Amino acid sequence: MIVTTGNDVAGRPLATYLGVVSGIVGRSPTIGQGIMGGLKTIVGGNNETYVGICETACKDAYNWMTEHAKSLGANAIIWMYDGATQFTDGVTEVLADGTAVKLAD
Repeated sequence: MIVTTGNDVAGRPLATYLGVVSGIVGRSPTIGQGIMGGLKTIVGGNNETYVGICETACKDAYNWMTEHAKSLGANAIIWMYDGATQFTDGVTEVLADGTAVKLAD
C-alpha cells in the first residue's frame, strides 16, 4: 500500500477514486502508565511513557486506515492526514485518514 500526503503518486496515474478512509483510535493509559507518566510530569522533560502510548495509537490508526482502504480494493492512499484530540479526560482520539485510490497499472 502506497501512502502519501501528496495529491498523487509520482509516475503513477490514478485510475479510480474510491473514497475517504479513516482509522480512529481512542486511547487512554493503563493504571501503571498513568502513575509513571504522572510522576514524570512532576519533574518535567520528555515523557517517554506518554510518547509510547501516542506512538502505538498512531500506528494503530494508520493500520486501521490502510485496512479500510484495502477492503475497498485500493492500492494507494493520497492526501493522508493524521491528528490527535483529547476526547475526554484521560482519553485521546488519534485519527488517520486519506483518500483511497486505485492506481493504473
